[in-house]
Amino acid sequence: MLKTLSLVAIAMFAFAANSLLCRMALSNPTIDPVSFTSLRIVSGAVALLLLSFFSRRKQPQRHYTENLWQDVKRNASVFGGLSLFVYAISFSFAYISMSTGTGALLLFGAVQLTMISVGLMGGERFKIRQWFGFALAFTGLIILLLPSASAPSLLSGAVMVIAGISWGIYSLLGKKSASALLSTSGNFIYASLLCILMMGTVLLLNDEYLVLNKAGIYYALASGILASGCGYAIWYSVLPLIKSTSAATVQLSVPVIATMMGWTVLEEQLNLQIIIASLATLGGIYLVIKK
Repeated sequence: MLKTLSLVAIAMFAFAANSLLCRMALSNPTIDPVSFTSLRIVSGAVALLLLSFFSRRKQPQRHYTENLWQDVKRNASVFGGLSLFVYAISFSFAYISMSTGTGALLLFGAVQLTMISVGLMGGERFKIRQWFGFALAFTGLIILLLPSASAPSLLSGAVMVIAGISWGIYSLLGKKSASALLSTSGNFIYASLLCILMMGTVLLLNDEYLVLNKAGIYYALASGILASGCGYAIWYSVLPLIKSTSAATVQLSVPVIATMMGWTVLEEQLNLQIIIASLATLGGIYLVIKK
């Protein structure tokens, strides 16, 4: 149990770091959403393939064969790659036209609705204590994010909801993963092919749209290799071990962690309301996952 909780914590920190890197890259902006998403996904795919290669050599497992590509293809899912791509590009485009608080509320609201609905339909059930914990965690999230929220346009709001649903689907697919590293590697490869197609289309139609500078590239590579590639592989390794409802709820900690990172890294303001809201969210999550 301790190992599972440790892996969940690492994954949540990776997600929060990803949120921070996206915000730093796209809010200035130092890079456009298409370039950021493409660099993020492709660099993540390359890093994951290298990890898969060295993992095969150091820790032979029964689901490995002599052919890396065959193993990756067998464990990956075209639908997983598509949902990853839709999440990543929708997330990038939505965040350039709405506040951080609004985006997080829409994103995680859609994630919760998707994953908890599927979990309940699959026979999972919350106890009364867990329902109370979920309500407390979500209330804390609203208190945390609502002050920075503002009404988005209908289009950007819809795009962020699509991002949340896509991430929920991607997470649910991870529960069926036999090899987290190989599955994530293959999903990133499939998503990379879509990114290359997208980038080629933009270059043909309007290459002046693309904005690239060193800072944006560094943010995208850090997001892809560390926060996305490694973080998502860890997330896929833990998903088969926990319920969909618990996996959904624990992700409510990401905005809290991202807020703390913003305070330490970006010197953003931290006040009593944020502290109380964060404690409420984390306390609610504890009630949900407590045995």
